Amino acid sequence: MLLATTDTLNAEYEVLGMVKGSRVRARHLGHDIVAALRKLVGGEISEYAQLLEETREEAIQAMIAEARKLGADAVIGVRMMSNSITAGAAEMVVYGTAVRFKR
Repeated sequence: MLLATTDTLNAEYEVLGMVKGSRVRARHLGHDIVAALRKLVGGEISEYAQLLEETREEAIQAMIAEARKLGADAVIGVRMMSNSITAGAAEMVVYGTAVRFKR
């Protein structure tokens, strides 16, 4: 599946509609303790970076699954957004326009 952040492609295609993927993940108490210690000494908080990366990838895969159900060849105009849902939990949303190439 082709994913593109551009809003158009240099090919003829049929627009199938918007597709999205969303995942909500919560932090783990053990990771919070390690992260708090890292904040004191500085540097990357790898526990949170890994959590965000995994959540992003799950949301992308959910969007791709929705696009495949529509028979899409690609998703264009892909955007990502994150929101804090509550203390200790965040949502990652990925969305775009599903398209099918004209043959």
